[in-house]
Amino acid sequence: MDEKIIKVWFSDNRIYIKTDKANVLSRPLEAFPLLKEASETQRQRFEIGLYADEIHWPDIDEDISIESFYETQEPDYDNDTAKIFKKYPDTNLNAVAAGAGIHKTLLQKYIYGIKKPSPERFNKIVNALKNF
Repeated sequence: MDEKIIKVWFSDNRIYIKTDKANVLSRPLEAFPLLKEASETQRQRFEIGLYADEIHWPDIDEDISIESFYETQEPDYDNDTAKIFKKYPDTNLNAVAAGAGIHKTLLQKYIYGIKKPSPERFNKIVNALKNF
C-alpha cells in the first residue's frame, strides 16, 4: 500500500494513525513496549518521517513504520509467558531478557501476548528466570 501518515494520536491504551487515503488504523500500545512505558509528554513528541511512512519519537528512540499498523495481533494476557511473570511480578525484565539472549521489548511482547515465543525460546526464558 502506498499510504502516507497524516495524523497520529493516542486513546484508550492504543496508538492511532490516519492516512492520506482516509484510513484510520490502530495498534495496542503493548505492540510497542517503549511507547507503552513512555510518559504522555514523551508520546506526544513525535515526528512523522520525510516520506510519511514512519513515526519517530526522539525522546525514547522509537521508530514505527506504517506497515506495523497492518498487523492485527491483539494482546493476549492469558498466555504461558504472562502466567509465569504473574507469579513473579517484581522480576527484573532486563536481566531475564539478557539471560535468555533477547531484548527486553521482545520479552514484553511475549508477556503481552503480542508475539509467541518458540518452544526453544520459551525454555530459555524459563531457565533465565530460574537464575533469579
